[in-house]
Amino acid sequence: MSHYYSTLFHELTHWTGRHNRCNREMGRRFGDKRYAIEELVAELGAIFHCLHLGVIAYPKEGSAKYLNSWLRTLNDDKKLVFTASSLAQKAMDYTVSLQEEAEQVA
Repeated sequence: MSHYYSTLFHELTHWTGRHNRCNREMGRRFGDKRYAIEELVAELGAIFHCLHLGVIAYPKEGSAKYLNSWLRTLNDDKKLVFTASSLAQKAMDYTVSLQEEAEQVA
């Protein structure tokens, strides 16, 4: 079941990238630098969401492998992990704020 939520939150994090949400620059083709960074953001966002909601207690090994594969695409630029983490946190904050707004309305 955790794989379902991990995939769901990965795709939700991609959804937040649109200009009227978190305004991230998406890649134009598979494997380019922006595409790779967005994949890092989405996977980290999925981990953050799952941890936040208690779906998982710690990141899965598969997530680490996926993150490492994109880091290799980015020539192992470890600084990009911090950039991607910051963007993933912003994406999670955005989705959490939507939930809080919905609860206030209800």
